[in-house]
Formats: sequence, structure tokens, C-alpha cells
Amino acid sequence: MEENIENNSTENGGENQESEVLLADQATGGEPETNTETETSAGEPKRRRQEKVGLVTSDKMTKTVVVRVERQVRHPKYKRYIRKRSKFMAHDEMGAHTGDIVRIIETRPLSARKRWRVVEIVQKAR
Repeated sequence: MEENIENNSTENGGENQESEVLLADQATGGEPETNTETETSAGEPKRRRQEKVGLVTSDKMTKTVVVRVERQVRHPKYKRYIRKRSKFMAHDEMGAHTGDIVRIIETRPLSARKRWRVVEIVQKAR
């Protein structure tokens, strides 16, 4: 008998949760949330994609550019800042050229070495 009560309460509990969500949506005007982290089907939050800003060093490939991103890292022993460079291959639909400063965003693998995409051209080359 207690098992039947527990089963009924869990079945009804799911309906109550859905009605609470509907009431909450009605209270806020039904506007979708603007949270940057959405949940996946497993219930864990999706991480935000990385963005980097760098200089286009090569545009000789079709729809692909090589972007050099510089960052400063503090030396563990000498406590001075050192410039480190990384090169990324990025998919380019914007038409960026050598010397442009672009913003790239992490994306799914597009080829063997392309994992980034050009989002905007921040500054055109002079």
C-alpha cells in the first residue's frame, strides 16, 4: 500500500513540476532565459566557447587563415612577463587578409587541424 502511495506521488510530482514551470513562465511573461550556459540532455551545463583575438599571418589557403595569438605569461622563477605565441588555423567566410586583426571562436573540428572559426574582423590591415 505504501508502494502505491509512493508511485502515485512520484507520478503526480512530475506533473506538479511541469505546472510549476508553466506558472513561472507565465509570471515572467513567457520570455526565454538569457543564460549563456544551457543544459545538455545529460543535465550538465554546456561550457561557453573560447574566443581569442589575433593577427592573421597567412591567407593563402581557400577559406582558411592562420591566426597568431599572443599572450603574456608570468615566469615562475623570475616573475617577469614573457610573450608566448600560438598559431591557430581558422575557417574564414569573412574574407580576412594578412595583417587583419580578427576574433576567432572555438568550433567543432572542420578538418584535421581546423578547430576555430573567424567571427569578425576587428581591424583591417593598413
